[in-house]
Amino acid sequence: MNLSDPRFTDVTAARTWLESQRWADGWVCPHCGNADQAKIRALAGKSHRPGVYQCNECREQFTVTVGTVMERSKIPLNKWVMAMHLMSASKKGMSAHQLHRMLGVTYKTAWFLAHRIREAMRPGPGAGPIGGEGKIVEADETYFGKTEEARPSPKRKGLPYTKGGRSGPSNKLAIVSLVERGGSVRSFHPGVADKVAVTAIVKENIAKESKFFTDESRLYTGLSAHFVEHSTVKHSVGEYVRGEVHSNTIEGYFSIFKRGMKGIYQHCAEKHLHRYLAEFDFRYKHRTKLGFSDYERTCQLAQGLAGKRLTYRRIDEAGRHLHG
Repeated sequence: MNLSDPRFTDVTAARTWLESQRWADGWVCPHCGNADQAKIRALAGKSHRPGVYQCNECREQFTVTVGTVMERSKIPLNKWVMAMHLMSASKKGMSAHQLHRMLGVTYKTAWFLAHRIREAMRPGPGAGPIGGEGKIVEADETYFGKTEEARPSPKRKGLPYTKGGRSGPSNKLAIVSLVERGGSVRSFHPGVADKVAVTAIVKENIAKESKFFTDESRLYTGLSAHFVEHSTVKHSVGEYVRGEVHSNTIEGYFSIFKRGMKGIYQHCAEKHLHRYLAEFDFRYKHRTKLGFSDYERTCQLAQGLAGKRLTYRRIDEAGRHLHG
């Protein structure tokens, strides 16, 4: 797939491709879940635009965008597909300014389009733990950007972290990542990366049968009984590799993430950090080394569009519109 592909220039070709990705085994009504092809028909004629279907089970009409992050969007489908390809193929990401110039849409449209695609990159609720028997999972934490409000440091008796960061993360955003060697990665942004939060993340997302490798951080102490093996390397004494025990894989992931965030995106509000993490996790999980081409990566993204929504406005308890 390259930028001369008809999917990027023709709305009909883009719609046909999206339908083949979402409904590889035939149409499925997003309203009632009916998959009986005899009870679904394509509507034709002057009163219906191409791509509209009707389910005779629930009598509702639908298109390929219903029940996806594209629902109710006015952006042409070919531009959606091009944006998906660009964000999937760019190792360190694609800025909203670049999308706005290449797609011919406003910056505001490109910015929200990118966030919707990141939402589609997020793993579904049915994803099980990573690792398993004979597998190695590395865990580490890093700090990036700045918190919107200074947070007190428990080591400094409630005072904020020092400006230089010598007594802690210096009010930066905490990121905890788990990387399965030769497999996927999962990244999280806990409010505070303390032992309680990190232990919960590790136990919920890594299979007990895994080998668990970390550095000497106290955040991971006490986990030996939970896994087949928990080994550490002591960076403080210059030890970075001991046989198969190291955390170099996860350090490599952090390197890609930080180069992308600093070089491409430059700024990220804390409330959006989890979406950027989902983007980098998605590309790493479907990287070339695991056999995914740019086209196959875009196909995986297209198959994750359904079941997720991200709207311009949210509604509060009083029924007022909130921008978010």
